Amino acid sequence: MAQKRVALVTGSSSGVGAACVEQLAKAGWDVVVNYSRSAEAAEAVAGRCRAAGAEVLLQQADVSEDGACRALVAGVEARFGRLDALVNNAGTTKFVAHSDLEGLTAEDFHHIYGVNTVGAFQMTRAAAALLRASGDSAVVNVASIAGVKGIGSSIAYAASKGAMITMTKSLARVLGPEVRINAVCPGFIQGEWLRQGMGPEVYDRTQAFLEGATPLKRTATADTVAEAIIMLITSASLVTGETLLLDGGHHLL
Repeated sequence: MAQKRVALVTGSSSGVGAACVEQLAKAGWDVVVNYSRSAEAAEAVAGRCRAAGAEVLLQQADVSEDGACRALVAGVEARFGRLDALVNNAGTTKFVAHSDLEGLTAEDFHHIYGVNTVGAFQMTRAAAALLRASGDSAVVNVASIAGVKGIGSSIAYAASKGAMITMTKSLARVLGPEVRINAVCPGFIQGEWLRQGMGPEVYDRTQAFLEGATPLKRTATADTVAEAIIMLITSASLVTGETLLLDGGHHLL
């Protein structure tokens, strides 16, 4: 069994997931870098983690497929023999104005829920035995302010993240006392994913509005979201079933 603590972060080829594994590697953890399609980007992240001193397992898995989730966890057990933290970060969306009720199909809902909500459940279920064996482990679900305020890239996305928040509470009841499980809800996160989805003009306008109107006059970055996730993993020893908003006070507007 590995002597260092081990963290698995889904969807860690870029953005918040990449920031999580890189920060954990620098903090002395071994890490599992997971990707669905972006193999080259994931390899680059894994390389940076190794340079920081971590042993890295790089493994492809689509979390919407239960078999892939179970295979991913089996790979972790085979390599490390332990798992101390799981970050359910993998996510997807479809950018559709909320007023465009015809812009979403049932298939869109099923796909978005399949990754964002069902995928997080399947990963947690697959990892539960290893996490319990750790005796002091944590799960963090990456939800969104969209799931709290009913805003964001689409109604389907907001609904999937709201369901993830509720699921976090349910799982916290059954995974304790060995495993703590919490959710983080980032607001606007600076980066190319959101810029491409929103379009540059809307992105810039939204960022400027939030940085002028919110109490902290700041928007999130991948690194600031990762910092909060790692806090919940490493130091929030009495916190479970909680939802932490990371939005500079956007929810107060």
